[in-house]
Amino acid sequence: MPVRLKKFIGAILLIILVVVYASLATAYATLHLADASGWVHLVYFLVTGFLWVVPAMLLIRWMEAKPKKG
Repeated sequence: MPVRLKKFIGAILLIILVVVYASLATAYATLHLADASGWVHLVYFLVTGFLWVVPAMLLIRWMEAKPKKG
């Protein structure tokens, strides 16, 4: 796969990942944590704020991988 195409696809997937992940994390918090204390909200959003980095990191690693010869 050409490098430019790979990076374009990766960028689109990264945008989709962030939008979907943020929407789901916020929807869950709205539905299940409405009556929770501020500390629970803080911990939840800290954890979910960093958790999206794992799939994004894997996606970026895929985008930056050198093409295989052969």
